Amino acid sequence: MLTTSVIMYLLVMTPILLVLGVPIGTSICMGSVLSMASVLGSNAALNSATRIYAGMNSFALIAIPFFVLAGNIMNTGGIAQKLINLAKVFIGFVPGALMHTNVVANMLFGAISGSGVASAAAIGSVILPGEKKEGYDTHLSAAVNIASAPAGMIIPPSNIFIIYSLASGGVSVAALFIAGYVPGILWGLAVMGVTAFFAHKYKYKAQIVSGWGNRLFIVLDAIPAILLIIIIIGGIISGAFTPTEASCVAVLYAAILSGLYKSFHWKDVPAMLLSTAKTTGLIVFLIGVSAILGWVLAYAKLPNMIAQALLNFSDSPAIILLGMMIIMLLVGCVMDPSPAVLIFTPIFLPVAMKLGINPVHFGVMMVFNLSLGAITPPVGPILFTGCRIAGESIESVFTKMLPYFFALICVLVIVTLVPQVSMYLPTITGLVAS
Repeated sequence: MLTTSVIMYLLVMTPILLVLGVPIGTSICMGSVLSMASVLGSNAALNSATRIYAGMNSFALIAIPFFVLAGNIMNTGGIAQKLINLAKVFIGFVPGALMHTNVVANMLFGAISGSGVASAAAIGSVILPGEKKEGYDTHLSAAVNIASAPAGMIIPPSNIFIIYSLASGGVSVAALFIAGYVPGILWGLAVMGVTAFFAHKYKYKAQIVSGWGNRLFIVLDAIPAILLIIIIIGGIISGAFTPTEASCVAVLYAAILSGLYKSFHWKDVPAMLLSTAKTTGLIVFLIGVSAILGWVLAYAKLPNMIAQALLNFSDSPAIILLGMMIIMLLVGCVMDPSPAVLIFTPIFLPVAMKLGINPVHFGVMMVFNLSLGAITPPVGPILFTGCRIAGESIESVFTKMLPYFFALICVLVIVTLVPQVSMYLPTITGLVAS
């Protein structure tokens, strides 16, 4: 009877609150606390507070505000234009050069900032006006910017991987970071493949950067920004510092670099700190309330029930993984990646591990999957940001994005069914046992 009431409160109250417009963190918290109250009675409030604190009390979480702050510094530090110029040098010879430059710049900026929304805003606001001036289709330009921005959520450093590490019970953040490189690059290449088709169709021209001296200057000017990625990932792999320490190094390096570029202004600091605090507060609150949710799910035995249902449906790992993929694609359409990772990792990861799926591979598959949701209505924060930057309606841009969805889903299937795509780099670097 108690198990039934737990499931009722959790699966009925939480969706009702979401439909009424209550923020997702508050909805999860209220539904979970009511579920807990049906079991513990008057002790539920104290137990809930204790579990929220325990969920937040993790040293690894310190990395999140520092990586967010580093991204904010980079976003206001003039880094976007330098990365766009660098991308032009290497990709300018291709027809539709500005759109391809947008893709490469988003991958680079996303790898530095760790935020798809920041990439779409920073790179899009600089490059979209230039594309419009050159006669590019504005709806297609917006679609390219939006479709390529989530690559930065997969290419490290990535806050979503840190959240997955916590939700999974301690999967190596370093292994997850390294595992994200190949899938993230494949994401970018898929977008560039579709873009090449449109560039050929509309007969867009190349835009080669002239002069070897000019090219060399642009490359040298951008190297300090690229070095941030090398320092962070190289330091983690070599053991020089942990991912949490790497986040502090990222802030220090970003501040020094912005100062050297003469684009750092003290008057911007309060706004950057406030933005960092808001983003971090939301993420950490979600992590805290997910601890209550985890207790409720475990008590109601929902993970075991779902696992058994999936295992009864098929004994093929490929079929079950594809089933999970479809579910998470649907979830990603209505939920941000962070809460989705916190909610569904405890449900799906045990099933994957029973089938012999490495938790690092599963984490990459899950983050790749949910990143698609960031560019999909009705939630889609990157979709909304990209359309706002472009000054275009969501409906007009979304129709141009359909070929990109098809290409990215094809890559997702490859990432899901071919573990070597994710596992090769962590294995050869010794972060995962072969």
